[in-house]
Amino acid sequence: MTEAAPQIDLKRPDLYLNRELSLLEFNRRVLAQARDERVPLLERLKFLCISCSNLDEFFEVRVAALKQKVDLGSVQTDADGIAPQDLLKIISTRAHELVHDQYQLLNDALMPELDAAGIRFIRRTHWTDEQKRWLSDYFDDALMPMLSPLGLDPSHPFPRILNKSLNFIIALDGRDAFGRRSEHAVVQAPRALPRVVQLPQAETGGGPQDYVFLSSIIHAHVDRLFPGMRTRGCYQFRVTRNSNLFVDEEAVDDLLRALEGELPQRHYGGSVRLEVAHVCSDGAAQYLLQQFHLTADDLYKVNGPVNLNRLLAVPDMVDRPDLKYPPFTPRLDPQIGTSGEVFNAIRNRDVLLHHPFDSFIPVTEFLRQASRDPQVLAIKQTLYRTGSDSAIVDALLKAAFAGKEVTVVIELRARFDEADNIDLASRLQEAGVHVVYGVVGYKTHAKMTLVVRREEQGLRNYVHLGTGNYHARTARLYTDYGLLTSDPQIAEDVQSLFLQLTSLGKLDRLNRLLNAPFVLRDAMLEKIEREAAYARAGQPAHILAKMNSLTEPGMIEALYRASGAGVKIELIVRGMCCLRPGIPDVSDNIQVKSVIGRFLEHTRVFRFENGGAPEIYLGSADWMERNLFRRVEVCFPILDPNNQARIDAELAAYQQDNAQSWQLQSDGQYEKLSGGAEAFSAQGLLLSQTGEAG
Repeated sequence: MTEAAPQIDLKRPDLYLNRELSLLEFNRRVLAQARDERVPLLERLKFLCISCSNLDEFFEVRVAALKQKVDLGSVQTDADGIAPQDLLKIISTRAHELVHDQYQLLNDALMPELDAAGIRFIRRTHWTDEQKRWLSDYFDDALMPMLSPLGLDPSHPFPRILNKSLNFIIALDGRDAFGRRSEHAVVQAPRALPRVVQLPQAETGGGPQDYVFLSSIIHAHVDRLFPGMRTRGCYQFRVTRNSNLFVDEEAVDDLLRALEGELPQRHYGGSVRLEVAHVCSDGAAQYLLQQFHLTADDLYKVNGPVNLNRLLAVPDMVDRPDLKYPPFTPRLDPQIGTSGEVFNAIRNRDVLLHHPFDSFIPVTEFLRQASRDPQVLAIKQTLYRTGSDSAIVDALLKAAFAGKEVTVVIELRARFDEADNIDLASRLQEAGVHVVYGVVGYKTHAKMTLVVRREEQGLRNYVHLGTGNYHARTARLYTDYGLLTSDPQIAEDVQSLFLQLTSLGKLDRLNRLLNAPFVLRDAMLEKIEREAAYARAGQPAHILAKMNSLTEPGMIEALYRASGAGVKIELIVRGMCCLRPGIPDVSDNIQVKSVIGRFLEHTRVFRFENGGAPEIYLGSADWMERNLFRRVEVCFPILDPNNQARIDAELAAYQQDNAQSWQLQSDGQYEKLSGGAEAFSAQGLLLSQTGEAG
């Protein structure tokens, strides 16, 4: 009799990758795009800036939360078992390596290549006499009136430093106007000042695209701010602060007012990172660390501007189409374009949109036509991020002014968009829109719109559901799916969800939609187990899922069990992934890849083979704890066979991609796939299908 194989403990910490370290790995993949010489030069500069911006948010949110844990004495770990204090040490080592690589790429590759292309960033040591004269006048006329240098003494203590702002620590010799010796001063650069200044060709005799960093201009003329004293050193620095908002939602009567009161404090949260110029003296660096209550592990010396994100303005300042991605025109379904009748088109068929390859116009047109159609009685919508000058917001306002019932569920706590959403809520309320702030303790992250229309047969509901936000700009930069449908059961579900969000009442089980925090996780676990049962029965079993992040231990454990049962599992996870693929007897049948390209992959797609009757769901939720337990999310099925076939073909393209894909190894590292002469890009294929890619 054969002995049964020993049961594997699927909760073992060594079976899980750490989410914070996985997020740093994602940032490395973004930085790799800046290295890729196949990417246009100014786009490479953008990817460098994006990697720096991502790292900023990583410190503001993730590192800040870890530091709080340590300060509170917490020893609680995630599934990987790494203690918070140990994790901070590992993060410091890897983040220092990443920052070093960012600036090395800037100085050794991007700057020389930009210079060769005629886009020059001129160092102080290379200014010509004409440039020195112009910059001297520029400092006196445009900068000096804006600067308020602060000499430090008992009556002028170290100032409050704004989160991520540009500052200078000045070492001084001599006596001030009152006969006292001064050692240090601080100069804060107002945020209104441009960080990159273009030199006028006619007045400076240089090239048409010559630039100087603001930090260089201030450094060169800082003596003028301290007459009668000598500056021994001038070093730029930037501090990153905890940007998590602290609002006890259960204890406040008005969430909007509470957030309004808390937002100003975000700029002055606890310090988590200090960046200084690489030439900064040890004494000045130690002085700053003391002021911000940080340690040597939190100090980052950088060879260049302390805020590389500000270089993101350069591509817009430079008219060089040859150094940017070629423009393209998204597809526009002629039956649902600006001249079409949206409701007729949706009544005839489900309309599947894949942005940015499909235009976002049908979504805005859906709301625009609803706002002016006298047969439309009500509009309900969730808003998480919309952007300024939103056509969708304009349509909602017009609908309200036209006397329609308009209800909007606004998530005030959309991170870093809180102020914009508070302003938006006020605008909508003034127009007579019923504004709901979501559910206390649960962010409303679902993307859904309901339009109620009077027709000959009675009231009919039309619905839009999406994987991304109602934001026209990001619809050009992120890949997202959207579905326009009048399916009665889906529409009934959406109506029920809006009822729950406004009345807070309990729901019976929905017809077709899967919603968090109630049934989504359990439903996905059931579908994973169903595939495992098919595999154990010797039938085809396959799971193909595409998402932004996979971190929830219960979902990972279920995937491990399905793999052990023989289910083929293919995961396309853009960012964090805590699952370890390729572990014998645990995840042999699981492959994980990440696609990083021109567009930010943001679609969430979940395909289950289901014994030869495949099910495809799209949704707003990743497989993360926050999405499954602490957010209001919606996952919706694709019912139309043509739309199913289209998604299958597009998923196959991502599986085939070997030009912009990275394979996750069991040790947590990613290996770039190399197609060589046979390189194939999924995004490239989808762009070519728009018919007007340049």
